Amino acid sequence: MIKYKQYSRAIVALRQRGAQQYSTNVTNASQPDVKATTTTTISPEWQEAKPFEEMPSMNSWPIIKNMLPWGKYGKMEPTQFLMALRDDMGPIVRTAAFMGRPPTVITHNPHDFEMVFRNEGIWPIRPGGDAQMYHRTVLREDFFQGVTGLVSVNGEKWGNFRSTVNPVLMQPKNVRLYLNKMAQVNDEFMARIRQIRDPETLEVPASFQEEMNRWTLESVSVVALDKQLGLITTNRDNPDLKKLIGLLNDFFELGQKIEFGLPFWKYIKTPTFKLFMKTLDGLLEIGNKYVNEAIDRLEAERQSGVPEKPENEKSVLEKLIKIDRKIATVMAIDMILAGVDTTSTTFTALLLCLAKNPEKQEKLREEIRQILPRKDSQFEPSSLNHIPYTRACIKEALRMYPLTLGNARILANDTVLSGYRVPKGTLVSMISTGLLQDDNHYTKAKEYLPERWMRPTKEETEDSATCPHALKASSPFIYLPFGFGPRSCVGRRIVEMELELGIARLVRNFRIEFNYPTENAFKFKLINVPNIPLKFKFTDVEN
Repeated sequence: MIKYKQYSRAIVALRQRGAQQYSTNVTNASQPDVKATTTTTISPEWQEAKPFEEMPSMNSWPIIKNMLPWGKYGKMEPTQFLMALRDDMGPIVRTAAFMGRPPTVITHNPHDFEMVFRNEGIWPIRPGGDAQMYHRTVLREDFFQGVTGLVSVNGEKWGNFRSTVNPVLMQPKNVRLYLNKMAQVNDEFMARIRQIRDPETLEVPASFQEEMNRWTLESVSVVALDKQLGLITTNRDNPDLKKLIGLLNDFFELGQKIEFGLPFWKYIKTPTFKLFMKTLDGLLEIGNKYVNEAIDRLEAERQSGVPEKPENEKSVLEKLIKIDRKIATVMAIDMILAGVDTTSTTFTALLLCLAKNPEKQEKLREEIRQILPRKDSQFEPSSLNHIPYTRACIKEALRMYPLTLGNARILANDTVLSGYRVPKGTLVSMISTGLLQDDNHYTKAKEYLPERWMRPTKEETEDSATCPHALKASSPFIYLPFGFGPRSCVGRRIVEMELELGIARLVRNFRIEFNYPTENAFKFKLINVPNIPLKFKFTDVEN
């Protein structure tokens, strides 16, 4: 209990420092149309807004009662709960502080999203991950020694870590170094599909999700560990790697219960909490083992006289080691932790969308044929500059099947949301999942239309009925699959290249079908993960 009280005080202090360092100068190169604005307590908007206390609210006891197993929301998974709460209370609702959580506002209003993000400052305060932070700052402080990564930390400590890894992970030229290695992983994945599919039906087994998890883990290891692990072919039965895949599944299963359940663990170390800590220990043990092997391998090469590579040819791991070995280790572990199920879910969503929309799949295939004339053609570094429809297909799949519920911040300044005064220090959950297929925000919202992400031709611009821009969102703040601003996903470029290379090779080799219902295709486990047997049919295409 003493340790937790110390940890709680540290978290509160960290959030207060983040609020004090608030700045309205938000920069986001990927969103050039978004400019910083300022909302202050003396603005006319603030003066005219309704008091915070008048916002529709649910107090602590009703929350606890309704979230217990026999309560109204007790058996709902988080997405269902949030949609039910919106139906019951309206598009914005506040909850009181309880059980160590700050006052919370849950909003489904895109204008509120904009106001929060435009005022998030240089060190945005993102809530959540308290149990993981406890593991890194209390239980395993001996290992992390203050280097806690990016996921759960806030304030200056987060800012220093992010500014260290940004130049390495966010530079396209650094990521493109892995193009050939990832392409080799994809070739192995194609061979594996041919090996496991039924020779008569051409369907892969219902356990295909495991194969995709192996593919994504192998791909991210190429970057994080500067090495292929052989998960798809040669090293399938390695006990450490099989355990790692199981632990990653447990991480999301248990993490969902910890993050979205009542936080009893902050007072009593519940069995679920203890199991989660054990899972994090296991992930740390295996991840650290492989990171150390990679670092030792690079060091052995240096000592044996292997000439040092030019700076522009060094791997991500090599660049980070040169900065700080502990930072390199923690970042590599976090890349493995965050880069498997997330990418696997997105790839599943993309396959389902293409399987159910064969005309879009064929259009995609025609684009890929331009850069891969033959099935075994190799990617060139310039290939990824000429696949706009491929990118559009991926973006539209993320709209149809979002990975997360939305985004969240702790307000660094007093802000007006939906006409109410919301004081700084309030946790704001911005729920976009219900908006992404809402006709009020997207034209033809239920249809898979990659064209909505394409630049219009001159003819389309002149004809508003066919212009893809007419299909775009009512607000740019609804669709933010990689987050926003300074806290946007640091591994975004890696994930994008992994998805682009993977789907390009797959549609160039196979025609994808899925002859089963897709209702409830995903379930929420900290992120959305596949919830149905993935018995895709892969038919070879002619060369």
